[in-house]
Amino acid sequence: MAEESIEDLPIAEFVNGSARDRGARGEALRIGRRFIENYLWDVRRSDDPDAILNTEGAIIGNDLQRYVNSRAMRTSLEASQAEHAVATRMLETVRDPKEYRRVDAAHRLPRNRTGGVPRDEARQFFRSHAARLLNLDKSRLDESEKRVLDKRRLNMRHAEKLYAALQERALGIARPARLTRISHTRRIFGFRCRDS
Repeated sequence: MAEESIEDLPIAEFVNGSARDRGARGEALRIGRRFIENYLWDVRRSDDPDAILNTEGAIIGNDLQRYVNSRAMRTSLEASQAEHAVATRMLETVRDPKEYRRVDAAHRLPRNRTGGVPRDEARQFFRSHAARLLNLDKSRLDESEKRVLDKRRLNMRHAEKLYAALQERALGIARPARLTRISHTRRIFGFRCRDS
């Protein structure tokens, strides 16, 4: 992962909407967004749910500080920030198996479970925030903004998978190895292969 932190990124978009795609300022904005895109990709490749959550929290805080233009947007971002704080605390809890068993006991109903593990506040944050980002993607944004949103949404999905693995580890759930489509087909039709 890159040595820079999210606070060092050129997130502040200092140009007005009519001139943002033209001239030197527009080019600087595109370069800045490419840098953010690459940074988000590096964070995802790190396979570190803490880094993914910290990066997304910094972006949410930046959006709340700089880009709020309506009451609905402020409410959505404040809700997202509150859910992010709870997800961060849950990430600490899931690393302590004894403590996380209490969370597991509180989520015993089938509707509160996904894949055998609790659908706790962190999992809810990953899902709801990915949906928020998808809704943002439908607004009038240029291609570079949409690519950044796509990377953020992919990061949320990846963080949810990493978190689910932490849940399974905390609860002592061992998952069987998944069959690949090719090896499964070979087993069904009786082909001899190296992986069977």
